Amino acid sequence: MMAIWRVQDAKARFSEFVRASLTQGPQVVTLRGVETAVLVPIAEWRRLTASRPSLKELLLAEEGRAEGLTPPRGKLRRRAATAL
Repeated sequence: MMAIWRVQDAKARFSEFVRASLTQGPQVVTLRGVETAVLVPIAEWRRLTASRPSLKELLLAEEGRAEGLTPPRGKLRRRAATAL
């Protein structure tokens, strides 16, 4: 579970706040009781932002967007068509 910090506490104890994100994982910041931001280690941020292309990049890509969406057909035998 992520720790939750009030913005005043995060500001007053910033070094501790940063260390907690490095040792305990993402830290949530609240502003007037509403979850507003998350502090994550830079390695985690880079992993999250580099893993997927943006929607704009997907739409403007030259390669087709439908490849890999159709599952491969099985090797089952098909029934012969019968006349009605």
